[in-house]
Amino acid sequence: MTKVDKSGVPAGLWSRCEGCGHMLYEKEVADAHFVCPECDHHRRLDARARVRQLADPDSFEEFATDLTPTDPLHFKDRITYKDRLKREQSRTGEVEAVIVGRAFIRGRAVILGVMNPSFIMASMGAVVGEKITRSIERAIEENLPLVLVTASGGARMQEGMISLMQMAKTSAALARLDDSGGLYIVVATDPTTAGVAASFASLGDVIIAEPHAMIGFAGPRVIANTINAELPDEFQTAEFMLEHGFVDRIVHRSDLRREVARIIDYCGK
Repeated sequence: MTKVDKSGVPAGLWSRCEGCGHMLYEKEVADAHFVCPECDHHRRLDARARVRQLADPDSFEEFATDLTPTDPLHFKDRITYKDRLKREQSRTGEVEAVIVGRAFIRGRAVILGVMNPSFIMASMGAVVGEKITRSIERAIEENLPLVLVTASGGARMQEGMISLMQMAKTSAALARLDDSGGLYIVVATDPTTAGVAASFASLGDVIIAEPHAMIGFAGPRVIANTINAELPDEFQTAEFMLEHGFVDRIVHRSDLRREVARIIDYCGK
């Protein structure tokens, strides 16, 4: 039976835009790659939706599916880390916060990794770091461009120092990719922050970002309180990062496939 809200309208047909507040017909938003037709606000996408939007149909061949997270610190906050993982796995249908695989983008073969902000805000623990590293190593082995779509709240606190170690691990793997002459493209989406921003998300040969994506290390309120100063307008937005040289270009979601393919062709990969 179809669920309805208090007004009698079937649930899920309409939603309010987080950017402009307009009521939007969900099918229309989905047809526009989940971009608001009124204000161009780019919604966050889960990993599978992002793969469908970016990769050629039925071309994504996932690997490293055997990796599952553990609880090395026996961590507990409101609930145990084990229970949190089970809840997120049940809710999202994913084992972890990133999926990696071989794919085609407008006919160009790539190794593609996509972070999932729906899974504990795509925080980076040991499995996320290992899957990113395996995608880098696969790109080296197969001499293919590496495309990583980043969206993360940073290192996963429930794994403590182990999560922080993934910054060095992924960065070292990317150094090997660079030594091999490989091409690495970062697609930074909202939000790309903290340990991910400070490691593999900032090391691309080309870094493109979606409009108005938050990109940075600590949150703006933390920074403002730390330095006791008023921050510039649009601080930590993709537009601010483009102006200051941390991002190479800003690309609308509807143009991402074409732009990634163009970069691959331009770089001779």
